[in-house]
Amino acid sequence: MSSSQHSSELRRLALSVLQPGFVGTEAPDWVLRDIADGLASVVLFSRNIVSPEQVARLTGRLRAENPALIVAIDEEAGDVTRIESATGSSRPGNFALGTVDDVTLTEAVAADLGRELRAAGVSLDYAPSADVNSNPDNPVIGVRSFGTGPEVVSRHTAAWVRGLQSAGVAACAKHFPGHGDVAVDSHHDLPCYGAGREEIEAQALPPFRAALAAGVRAVMSGHLLVPAYDPDRPATLSPRVLGDLLRGELGFDGLVVSDAIEMGAVTRRYGIGGATVRAVAAGVDAVCVGGESAEEATTRLLADALYGAVTAGELPEERLAEAAGRVREFADWSVKLREAGVDPEGGPGIGRVAARRAVRISGPAGDALPLAAAPHVVELAPATNLAIGKETPWGVAAPLRALLPDTTAVRVGESELRDGTAVLEECALRPAVGRPLVVVVRDAARHAWMSRALDGLTAARPDAVTVEMGLPGHGPTGTGVRICTHGASTASGAAVAEVLAGGVRGGSGVGR
Repeated sequence: MSSSQHSSELRRLALSVLQPGFVGTEAPDWVLRDIADGLASVVLFSRNIVSPEQVARLTGRLRAENPALIVAIDEEAGDVTRIESATGSSRPGNFALGTVDDVTLTEAVAADLGRELRAAGVSLDYAPSADVNSNPDNPVIGVRSFGTGPEVVSRHTAAWVRGLQSAGVAACAKHFPGHGDVAVDSHHDLPCYGAGREEIEAQALPPFRAALAAGVRAVMSGHLLVPAYDPDRPATLSPRVLGDLLRGELGFDGLVVSDAIEMGAVTRRYGIGGATVRAVAAGVDAVCVGGESAEEATTRLLADALYGAVTAGELPEERLAEAAGRVREFADWSVKLREAGVDPEGGPGIGRVAARRAVRISGPAGDALPLAAAPHVVELAPATNLAIGKETPWGVAAPLRALLPDTTAVRVGESELRDGTAVLEECALRPAVGRPLVVVVRDAARHAWMSRALDGLTAARPDAVTVEMGLPGHGPTGTGVRICTHGASTASGAAVAEVLAGGVRGGSGVGR
């Protein structure tokens, strides 16, 4: 092989291990050119999506350049949705499914999502989250996890993998070796999972083992430091975590995908190019270049960084070729999976069923539900992490207004409450005089300002109905009804609206 041929082949290998996003609802010329030059994957986000039909046209155009192109999406359902980012997910998220704890239901919800994604031309879904949310202060996982213990997370991770892949879409278990017991958001900085090896083996690894046993062929690495295995390098950049632990101890021989490589946990120390080279050297096969770096220039920079690292002797060419080979193998397998996928029985609607079953009610429900009149709804809104689209709607007021048209509502954030309680008196308590008050919170236990506001409102109105749409934790000080949805999807909001308006009665247990 001549030097120019070798150079061309190296650049093709470098392109093939990247999974870039892009801006727009049509295929950019640069993406089409890169596919022709060896790019083997792309990833879709909400900015690429208007409707399922439009996504199908987009993926069809992309695959005209390469029928085996891997088209990935970061679609968890629940709070983290891309395919339904404009409307909110019609399916509840993982914590709701884990609360119901019916693996048949979880499998059916995942199969229903797979049906929609396959019809849109998606072949790989960056889901499910196999993280055990054992730290209640975790700012980035929370209701994205199936639960707080390894047993429930393991059985539902496996069910989700089976369901999604039965419909023809490849699953991807994330964020290895487990992002649930941290208190830092890796979008911004490097979290540390300080447990010992025995604890990690017992608490964090079982869901990943369950995913592998269920047939998962892709695992996403997490940007977190795990000193028990590597005190110096984040998991995504660690041969000890990806090679010794994932490949060696767990025996995984499929595709290792990085979490978005532009995240602060790895770029603050190494830069995006340095992080990419170190990730591939450590054992990553496909580098996700996600939401914040969706540009032709970034893709070119990373391909150049990989090429340059090989020519400089910093990245073994054999490792780059191995990564590219795993990408090809996965692409070929995903084509066969897509062709074998079947639509689940029963059709759409399972998401609403699941959301209803996840509703839990405590307090004097018999006296307060259904509401005697259209209420005033106060939604206490936190700032969400970057995994959750800011454009994605959530809450109870909108679906409740559809059932009780005289419902009024206000949404209040932390900044509006910095001047004291007068705001709550004006916008929350006064409009609710003589009528029911519904207070909606989202992870109140993690937000001191929200807990204080909730306590103040329920002290003033002990009969207020509280709706928690995040992790159950901080309860109201009043004696009113408390409803937990275990997630803030549109399906969950609609399910609790039905309970409030009288369409569905949940009593003290499950809304069915």
